Amino acid sequence: MLEKVVLKKKRIDDYAPVIGQEKVAYLKEVAKPIQGLRVLHVNATAHGGGVAELLNSTIPLLNSLGLQAEWGLLCKEEPFFEVTKNFHNALQGKYYNLTPLAEKIYLKRNRLCAEMLESGYDLIMIHDPQPASLRRFHGRGNAKWIWRCHIDTSRPNMDIWNFIKPFIEEYDATVFTMKEFVPWNIKAGCLYTIAPAIDPFTSKNIDLDIAVCKTIVAEFGIDLSRPLLLQVSRFDLWKDPLGVLEVYRRVKEKVAGIQLAYIGSMADDDPEGWEIYHKVKEQAKDDPDIFLYTNLSGVHSFEVNCFQRVADVVIQKSIREGFGLVVSEALWKGAAVVAGNVGGIPLQINDGVNGLLAQNNEEFVEKVLYLLTNKKERHEMGKRGHDDVREHFLVTRLVREEIEMYRELIQKPVSNGKAMRLL
Repeated sequence: MLEKVVLKKKRIDDYAPVIGQEKVAYLKEVAKPIQGLRVLHVNATAHGGGVAELLNSTIPLLNSLGLQAEWGLLCKEEPFFEVTKNFHNALQGKYYNLTPLAEKIYLKRNRLCAEMLESGYDLIMIHDPQPASLRRFHGRGNAKWIWRCHIDTSRPNMDIWNFIKPFIEEYDATVFTMKEFVPWNIKAGCLYTIAPAIDPFTSKNIDLDIAVCKTIVAEFGIDLSRPLLLQVSRFDLWKDPLGVLEVYRRVKEKVAGIQLAYIGSMADDDPEGWEIYHKVKEQAKDDPDIFLYTNLSGVHSFEVNCFQRVADVVIQKSIREGFGLVVSEALWKGAAVVAGNVGGIPLQINDGVNGLLAQNNEEFVEKVLYLLTNKKERHEMGKRGHDDVREHFLVTRLVREEIEMYRELIQKPVSNGKAMRLL
C-alpha cells in the first residue's frame, strides 16, 4: 500500500477563539451529512512545500469533523522527481522537450503506485501533476476522483499539458486556485476554484512574543539594530532568488547596513532546489549581510515564524505563483509585504491597502524603500493584512469549501469527462 503520513490530531473547537463560535458551528453542520466518508489525499512529499503544509492541517480537521481522511504518498524515485520537476516548470510556461524516456519514467512510477493504492475510499483527491495518472492506472472503483492543481497553469507548455490532460479529464472534478489558471482546452465533469489557506495554530503561524522572536533571530547572526529584508520560499527559479539579491543590493545603496535573510526549505520532490541554492550561495558569498538558511540548517517552521515577525519588510519576488502561502503567513503576523503582481498573490494583497504589489526590480526597490522609511504605514498595512487573512485565508474556510465540494460530488452521477462547469 502507499505510505501513509501519520498526523497530529486537531480539534475544530480550538479554532473558535480565532474565527468565532458561529463559524465553527456551521462547519459542524455542513460536515454532518458526510460524516464517515472515507477520503484519501495523495501527493508527492510530506514536507518541504505548500501542499504538504495544507494537508498537515486540513486532514486532521476533516477527521475532527467526522470524516475518515488519510494522506498517502507516492513511492519515491529520484528519476521520477527529476521528470516531474520539469513537468511542474513546463506547466508554468518553461520550455521542456518531452522525450519518450521521460514519458516512460512518469507512467511507470504512476502505474506502480496505482497498484499500491487501496480500494474502499469514497473520494480520492490527487494533488498536482506528479500523481495525475493514478486514476487511469488504478481505475475508478467506487470512488469519486478529484484532481487539485496548486500551480499557475494559465500559460502552460502545451506539449506537457496535452500529455497530462487526458488523465485529468477522467476525473470527476478538477480544482484550481483561480479561474484564470484553467487551461482553455480542458474538459472535465465539474471544475471548482478554491484558494489555499494557512493554519493559525501551526508552529509557523502561532502567536509568539516578539521578545522571544528577537532572541531566536539574533541567535542566527542577525544584527537587530539594523533593518532586515526577508524572503521565505523554496530555492526555485519561479521565486527569483537571484532577483531577490539584486533588489537587496539596490536597496542597500540607499539604506546602509540593511541585511537580507533568505529562508528556503528543501523538498523531497524538488531535485532542482540544491542546484539553485548553490547558485545563490555563490552570488552571495562576498556579502556578510546576506544570510541563507534552509530547513537542514536549523531554520524550521518555528524559526520562520520568528523571522517573519522581526523583519522590517517581507518580500515575495515570484515571477509565477500558484498562490504563495508565505504571503498570507507574513500578513497574518502583521508584516509589511512587497510581493510580485502575479498568479494568486493579488488574491491576498490589495495593493496599497494591506501590502504592495510590484511588477519588476525597479518597483520592488522603490516600494521596499518606501516601507523602510515609513514605519507608521508599515504598521497600518500589517494590521489590515492580518484582518484580511482572518476573514479570507484561514484553513477553516478551506475545509468548509472542500466539504461543500465533497457533498456535491458524492451525490452526482459518474462524470463522462465531456462537460465542464465552473463552481
